[in-house]
Amino acid sequence: MSHHGSCHCGAVTFEFDGEIGDAVACNCSICRRKGSLLMFVPRDALRITAGEDRLADYTFHRHSIHHRFCPTCGIHPFGEGTDPKGNAMAVVNLRCVDGVDLDALKVLAFDGLSL
Repeated sequence: MSHHGSCHCGAVTFEFDGEIGDAVACNCSICRRKGSLLMFVPRDALRITAGEDRLADYTFHRHSIHHRFCPTCGIHPFGEGTDPKGNAMAVVNLRCVDGVDLDALKVLAFDGLSL
């Protein structure tokens, strides 16, 4: 199934393929501040449909995850990195995806602060 999303101002839009299951709430310093609910998909399942040239990038700590955000509205719709096996992954902020019933999601805690 294909899902669509955007930043708040609509300058950055994206779509991805996959079934939305459980969401992940990470407690690392940036995720805690952003309040994101995350879903991981293979990087090739994510397509940026508008604003790729506008995206800003933020990395910290190990610089292994690229936190992409819109410089106009400041929203972080997704990030990019690799999983422990080296596979390219995208992490989608489900709060930026159209039509997701956030209250219906099972939210799994992830201890990113300890990494």
